[in-house]
Amino acid sequence: MCTLRAPVERSGTSRGAGVRRPVVVVTGRPNVGKSTLVNRLVGRRVAVVEEKPGVTRDRLELEVEWSGRTFTAVDTGGWLPAGSLLDAKVSAQAERAISGADVVLLVVDVTVGVTEEDQALSRVLRRSGRRVLVVANKVDNDRREADAWEFVALGLGDPRPVSALHGRGAAELLDEVVGLLPGADGAPDGGGEAGAGGSAPVAARWRAAPARAEASAASMVDGPGGEPAGREVRVAIVGRPNVGKSTLFNRLIGEERSVVHDMPGTTRDAVDTVVDTPEGPVRFVDTAGMRRRSRAEQGTEYYAMVRALQAVDRADVVLLVVDATEGVTHQDQRLAERIGVAGSPVVVVLNKWDLLPTERRPEVLEGVGDRLAFLGDAPVLKLSARTGLGVRRVLPALAAAVEAYHRRIPTGELNRALRAIQAAHSARGARIRYAVQGAVDPPTFTLFSSGRLPATYLRYVERKLREQFGLGPTPVKIRVRVQR
Repeated sequence: MCTLRAPVERSGTSRGAGVRRPVVVVTGRPNVGKSTLVNRLVGRRVAVVEEKPGVTRDRLELEVEWSGRTFTAVDTGGWLPAGSLLDAKVSAQAERAISGADVVLLVVDVTVGVTEEDQALSRVLRRSGRRVLVVANKVDNDRREADAWEFVALGLGDPRPVSALHGRGAAELLDEVVGLLPGADGAPDGGGEAGAGGSAPVAARWRAAPARAEASAASMVDGPGGEPAGREVRVAIVGRPNVGKSTLFNRLIGEERSVVHDMPGTTRDAVDTVVDTPEGPVRFVDTAGMRRRSRAEQGTEYYAMVRALQAVDRADVVLLVVDATEGVTHQDQRLAERIGVAGSPVVVVLNKWDLLPTERRPEVLEGVGDRLAFLGDAPVLKLSARTGLGVRRVLPALAAAVEAYHRRIPTGELNRALRAIQAAHSARGARIRYAVQGAVDPPTFTLFSSGRLPATYLRYVERKLREQFGLGPTPVKIRVRVQR
């Protein structure tokens, strides 16, 4: 059975094996415009932004290209010297990112001036030994530029005045950042071990995807120097709030990338990390908890839900996390239906299985079968993300789901199977003359018949094709063309 090896965060590396991509960490106290600055650097709205403190909590890593150089920009949650347990976890995430940075952008608010939090964080940065640029944000006009010089008192050099919202000074800031990156003229080479987003060779493509092997030129992306890079398999981890998605995400990648707290709604952005596994590179995406639209707030929670739905739509396979102590709820059903619309295979995860009393376990499993029956043969994994119980079964289940998702069946084998299926049970008044598989992702079959085939018979044909070719939980599309 496959097990996860040591994780590799590819988001901080280039596609060339062993070549480290520089890391630029954006940090500061809450509500100074860090995420707005990251969106400006990236060139599109990726990080969730709202005018209130504490919106960003996890580390969000994004690729930035400027003047022919590529680096990883890391958006961090607001750093505070003291606060609640959740604040402490967010600050710890920011400090962990800083420890692996090549360049740190300390964002401060020129409309507020120097605060105690700014001074405390500047002391942390001086001790870190990292290259630091003070970014005086919200300098929207010339009158504000003079106010920026107040931040010289932080002892980190001259401030760089910018307006992340309007783009003022952003190009000049990027020029300076690129000049400080390892390998740039006048900057030290960034050899040695990688920090946050370190480097390591990425494994070959999933050997369980023969369809990709048939079209390697189309499915591979060239890395630096022209060498091919394996296509990542995207795995979205979705579920209701507070079911343990971030705990499972951290368990799978082998480190605490997502902030975990027992308060629902802790995760806001879709946080992703690439893990090098025996089956190849897998991109796990931790998403915000999704709840009924009528209960979703405007602003932060709305955009977090949009990010989560986008992650589902882009995923090759979805891990639907259900709280085993509560069983499958109506909200879980609605979410599963939304995943079904996206057309991705699903692996159901019953998390917190260790907390479920033994006498209730048959009832919960029966509820999964009843309420998620429309997911077909989706595997159900019983595990505990907190303790690691059963987590080793996740990777093989994902490999099987992705293999089926990309399965292409030869036309001859498909038609021989259909002849046997019809010999065992024929449709009344119609016959399938022949069939072809028109597409993969998911497998899509076109049946050419002599007449209309009842929906019940099509379900019978689908079930037999799944059994015959081991299609498992992957969605299957069947189209019928009547030839008179």
